[in-house]
Amino acid sequence: MLVYVGTYTGGESKGIYVCRMDPGTGRLEATGQTAMAKNPSFLAIHPNKRFLYAVSEIDAAGGKPTGGVSAFSIDPASGGLTLINERASGGKHPCHVSVDATGRAVLVANYSDGTVAMLPIAKDGRLGEASCVVQHEGSSVNPSRQQGPRAHSITPDPGNRFAMAADLGIDKVMIYRLDLSGGKLIANDPPWAKVKPGAGPRHFAFHPSAKFAYLINELDSTMIAFSYNASKGALTEIQTISTLPEGWEGTNYCADVHVHPSGKYVYGSNRGHDSIVVCAIDAGSGKLKVLGYESTRGKMPRNFAIDPSGGFLLAANQDSGNIVTLRIDPGSGLLSATGDELKIPKPVCVKFLE
Repeated sequence: MLVYVGTYTGGESKGIYVCRMDPGTGRLEATGQTAMAKNPSFLAIHPNKRFLYAVSEIDAAGGKPTGGVSAFSIDPASGGLTLINERASGGKHPCHVSVDATGRAVLVANYSDGTVAMLPIAKDGRLGEASCVVQHEGSSVNPSRQQGPRAHSITPDPGNRFAMAADLGIDKVMIYRLDLSGGKLIANDPPWAKVKPGAGPRHFAFHPSAKFAYLINELDSTMIAFSYNASKGALTEIQTISTLPEGWEGTNYCADVHVHPSGKYVYGSNRGHDSIVVCAIDAGSGKLKVLGYESTRGKMPRNFAIDPSGGFLLAANQDSGNIVTLRIDPGSGLLSATGDELKIPKPVCVKFLE
């Protein structure tokens, strides 16, 4: 099973690492192949599994004040990556990229500028120039992190009609209609879901049923459960929980969130507590119940990924430079370490080729 790892470069890391995971044991091994790229901190794979897209989390490219997005072709036999082309991301420090379900467009969140962008995809996987760049507006209560908009992710909904853009700087999830024919992100009605001041929205995940969605907040270490109206693209908050154990004291910043393929569990990463929080999802209401916490056996777990079968979770510890395999108990959703880990410098993003 092929796995791609995006990293921060500048030290020992060279770019995107190509790995394989044993589906029986969860053991992850590097193939020895690496695609050279600058700060490819987040990755996305085309629905046809022939192309991979990576942001280049920088503040200048081609003499312009913008980050970049790169398109790679995937070798079907080896999983190796070959660069197709690169385009400007439409803003500084792009930190998240996704592909719509039809494979016609790449969506990018640019953190430092607080912009989101759409880039068209040609049939050969090549990226066109950004067809739409939307500037977010506003600020919130945290004086050091929320002086202005900070777009942190953009996620298409299961129906591929809308996209949710979590903005840490303005404490909103911006909601856009996807106009793929026109190459535009169009403000929805309602245009956003507002969260508690100082929460710091970061990553967003839909439930497989499309009835619910989950937002992890970086600054106050919380997770929000929403009900989702798929016909209107509307989010309604139903619950907020802490991602940390009661009584724990320390500095923590949440990072990533994923729903288990079964729809029974949701997981979130804690940087500082250095753990994955495990929550059960009530099938009727979408509400969450914390089941436990599992150490990631490393420092600052940024992104993580659940394998398509739902049997394993791979946690990328950015500061300790290791990706740890955690086994998922199918009956309880709880995690346990397999003892396997792979050393990769500054790993940030983990993506399975499903």
